[in-house]
Amino acid sequence: MTYSFLVGTYTDDASQGLNQLDFTPSENKLEIRTIFPGIQGPSFVVANSAGDKVFTLEEIDNVPGGNIISLNRSTDKPTLTKISELPSFGDHPCYLALSPNEKFLTAANYSGGNFSVYKVDEKGDLSHLQSIQHEGSSVNKGRQSAPHVHSTVFSPDGKYLLVADLGTDEVYVYNFDANSPEPVTLNNAYKVTPGDGPRHLVFSADGKEIMLVQEMTAALEILRFDSGKISQKQRISLLSEGFEGAVGAAEVRLSPDGKHIYVSNRGDANTISVISKKVSGEYEFTQQISSGGIMPRNFNLTSDGKYLLAAHQASDDIVVFERDEETGMLTQTDWKVSVHSPVYLFRLGD
Repeated sequence: MTYSFLVGTYTDDASQGLNQLDFTPSENKLEIRTIFPGIQGPSFVVANSAGDKVFTLEEIDNVPGGNIISLNRSTDKPTLTKISELPSFGDHPCYLALSPNEKFLTAANYSGGNFSVYKVDEKGDLSHLQSIQHEGSSVNKGRQSAPHVHSTVFSPDGKYLLVADLGTDEVYVYNFDANSPEPVTLNNAYKVTPGDGPRHLVFSADGKEIMLVQEMTAALEILRFDSGKISQKQRISLLSEGFEGAVGAAEVRLSPDGKHIYVSNRGDANTISVISKKVSGEYEFTQQISSGGIMPRNFNLTSDGKYLLAAHQASDDIVVFERDEETGMLTQTDWKVSVHSPVYLFRLGD
């Protein structure tokens, strides 16, 4: 069994770019290679379910902003070729999402404080449909003086698009109408605790719960989602008792069976937290473990839930953990691979 991931990175020169990581535990192999060099800051990458169309971005700040790129992927050998490239219509794009039917792509622009919607045709060509600008600010003047859209996430049924804005301390709920020339319209906005800085979120498989990472307070928020409305269920701190230092909660993932939540925290913490669902439906803190490197901006699990791979932006490596499928707890292995500034892991083969 070989597990494959696309790896988004920050780049310093033209030899760097998008990578593919292949992990074969039975052969003691963990390999990574650059499959699309010469791209600027492809810090986020997604693929369709067939794995033959890949979408990435260039996280740059210029006029008219960053870029959104679609690529063909050869599935017999790891190579990528460009199909189309469009502007992101905002500065520093940082997040991409494919709609459940894979016919639409959304892109979050962090510095631009906005997001864009694209149509994806059968060949993978992109066409721009709409851009929505956020307005506002929040209590942390150093980081929240303007909107900062950090993620765009479709509900499992594709009827809603949730947009987390770190700058305004809100999660915006948009209606998504696939038949409209401008598919996104605002439904409502859920306000988080001032200074939280909402970053990434993930839905439960049934679409009834949302796991939301608050970057600036290092908290995980469990939210209920019903007919487009968000309400709070539970809040869990990601900090060990007595912790002092910088924080920066980053990524949240669910185990394949939906029973365990994993969250990374950067700053001075450099941890991965494990949170488990009890029979009652409430969640409890199960484990906090060192991520095995510096600045775990991103991580992902293998499709069978046996392993977790943590990517470290600052220590330039990806570390593998074994996962107990019953308890959800992690154990660091000796598997580790070096790569320049890895900041996103997308699992292929889903």
